Amino acid sequence: MALIGDSNQVVRKAIADSLSLPAFILFFTMMGFGSLMQNTGYHAEMAAVATLLIWGLPGQLAMVELTATGQGLIAIVFACSLANARFMPMVVSFVPAMQRASASLPRQLLDAQMLSINSWAMCLREFPKVEPEYRHLYYMTFASSILLAAVIGTLFGFYGAVILPAVVVLGLIFTSPLFFALVLSATPGSAERLSMLSGCAIVPLAHHFFPAVDLLITGLVGGSFGFLAARFWQRGDDD
Repeated sequence: MALIGDSNQVVRKAIADSLSLPAFILFFTMMGFGSLMQNTGYHAEMAAVATLLIWGLPGQLAMVELTATGQGLIAIVFACSLANARFMPMVVSFVPAMQRASASLPRQLLDAQMLSINSWAMCLREFPKVEPEYRHLYYMTFASSILLAAVIGTLFGFYGAVILPAVVVLGLIFTSPLFFALVLSATPGSAERLSMLSGCAIVPLAHHFFPAVDLLITGLVGGSFGFLAARFWQRGDDD
């Protein structure tokens, strides 16, 4: 199969891929977040900026929850940073896949800021279809498209909070991790799939015994198991 090696085609593909489902998923997910922000007492501008700068739903939800309980700014910033710390290994694994030439530190920081779970999973799935020198263009176009959809969804949810029942808000928030799981299951490589399956098996136990850090434990144990199992599996095939 011929790889896509034209900038216009890459941009069109990235936009089409984002509009195929991810942008709409994030739009509706962030509607739930915007509704929560309105109920917590934030302004619409702050809701949009939170989506734009935090760009990670667990961190955004941590901000809403801690604000509702009267926590201070330092505690909120620390909680948001801890919730989004999972992006560090994602960035480390994702940057080599782009095969981008050396870039300045501000550009690298922008690349890292734009990364989300959805763009990480989708780009890993679609990069094999794109010429290496155009992968960064695909990534930035795709990430910008879904980020714009998320900000618009946040504002829609904020102003429409009065007509959204609480159960609908929670359901909207759940659509993003569900979509991510479906995308990850289609990502090439056994490590990702094994990590997801082991995480699903571990999270009930982690939540029961360590509810405060259940996601952290699930990611660490499930991800490590998936990676090691895939390496062992691949070594067995090579032998």
